[in-house]
Order: sequence, then C-alpha cells, then structure tokens
Amino acid sequence: MTSQELELQVLRHAEQSDSQRSMANSIGYSVGKVNYVLKALMEKGLIKAERFINSKNKVQYKYLLTEQGIKEKIALTEKYIEIKKREFDELQRELEGMNR
Repeated sequence: MTSQELELQVLRHAEQSDSQRSMANSIGYSVGKVNYVLKALMEKGLIKAERFINSKNKVQYKYLLTEQGIKEKIALTEKYIEIKKREFDELQRELEGMNR
C-alpha cells in the first residue's frame, strides 16, 4: 500500500473509529503507524482531534475531517479509482490476449 493509499484509508476511517486501535484493526496496520499518519494529517490541516471524556473517565479523541480534509479525501479517492480503472483495463487486455 502506498503512502497515499494509507492516508486515504485513515481519512476514510477517522470519523467512524472510536480509537486509533480500532482504526488500525480496520485498515490492517499497527497502532503506531496509524498514529504516525494521523499526526501527519493533522499537521497538514486535514484532520483535527477533539478531546472528550468517555464514560470510564478516560480522555479520548474524536477525529474529524476538516473542509480541506474532505477535499483531499475526495481527490485521493478519485485518483485511487482512476488507478484501479487503468489496472482493470490492463488486466482485461491481458485476458483477451490469453483467450485468443
């Protein structure tokens, strides 16, 4: 997975995840890697973290996409789809060549 694909995965899962651990489990990376990417996305202004107190009196963070983060998520998604379409077309041509 490229760094852009990883950033896209974190952007896609940030608002639904209740912890970095659950986000890491969802995308299949370590908590440390997710933490590193989250910090980088926060520095870029794509994600902001809001603190809140859960019912067990532990401080947690809720990750929210900024307006710029939403735009970046859309741009990365479009780029990812375009790459996958090209890969699909290439595989389709190979398959057609094999069937001849």
